[in-house]
Amino acid sequence: AYPRFSDYRAAVAAAGPALNVGALIGHTALRSNHMDDLQRTATPGEIRGMRQQLRESLEAGALGLSTGLAYASAFNAETDEVLQLAAELTAFGALYTTHLRSEFEPVLEAMDEAFLIGRQARVPVIISHLKCAGAGNWGRSPHLLAALEQAAKTHPVGCDCYPYAASSSTLDLKQVTDAFRITITWSTPHPEMGGRDLQDIAGLWGVSLMDAAQRLQPAGAVYYGMDESDVRRILAHPLSMIGSDGLPDDPFPHPRLWGAFPRVLGHFSRDLGLFPLHTAVHKMSGLSAARFGLEGRGEIREGNWADLVLFDAAKVRDVADFNSPQQAAQGIDGVWVNGVLSYENGVANGNRAGVFLPR
Repeated sequence: AYPRFSDYRAAVAAAGPALNVGALIGHTALRSNHMDDLQRTATPGEIRGMRQQLRESLEAGALGLSTGLAYASAFNAETDEVLQLAAELTAFGALYTTHLRSEFEPVLEAMDEAFLIGRQARVPVIISHLKCAGAGNWGRSPHLLAALEQAAKTHPVGCDCYPYAASSSTLDLKQVTDAFRITITWSTPHPEMGGRDLQDIAGLWGVSLMDAAQRLQPAGAVYYGMDESDVRRILAHPLSMIGSDGLPDDPFPHPRLWGAFPRVLGHFSRDLGLFPLHTAVHKMSGLSAARFGLEGRGEIREGNWADLVLFDAAKVRDVADFNSPQQAAQGIDGVWVNGVLSYENGVANGNRAGVFLPR
């Protein structure tokens, strides 16, 4: 644990990371540091404490504030709590990113909440992994994108997304359903169940899906709860960036951890023709650097940092899948971090040329 953001920044620098690292301040981290009960909204005194810590973190180089309002640790935070925190971002030109309060049926209302926070704080908004989650939500991506476009007319907003019709997070009892497949990625009491479907586990134990999920807790899961056409629409939209949303500590991770970016370059751009190669590259480099205010990054230009990937456009493809998720992509010949060759012949070569990227 790091008591202050400046301590974390120093630790990253001391570790000599293999990649560049930029960091946001988590709303739940602030809540955990200043509240004794996360199942309610914060008091005025707690908000003052959170604002002070957020301000100190921004002074130390944090890129902005992120919220996960769908999670139990923050779900009971009222909009006003987030509004008051976001007010600290204004003076720093920092940004607000959010895992929406809901990605299911109330997703449009959740987007409106995010846009309201950004407008009042006068800071850019990025919606994390925009999606139409749950079978009852499939086909609504045109409505979500229309709302994004409307907000963008008067305020800087955008989103990121990952190129899969399945999500991954902790095992949430509210999302347990037989409407789509759910795979367990890890379980503290039952690690042997990692990689197995919840339906199969319930059958093995002779219990309901809900009972099986409760026995597995705490646990992680992959939810096959999206529609491919929605994924493609969001990926192709000019306001969307590419992000893996990968969880590197999962024993049986979502394949996006290893395959998100090559899947966009190969499957979606080259094979399906969803957008040209230069658009695919921009969505995962220049657009991202511009949105997060990372000067000298994201574009090949004289004077910029040499963060480069050499790949074969005809061969690049993701190999990781849901059965064998920890597989390196094909067709990537080299990766340079700050001008230092760090990945070659399919493996990291041990060079650690990354730096901390402050706002």
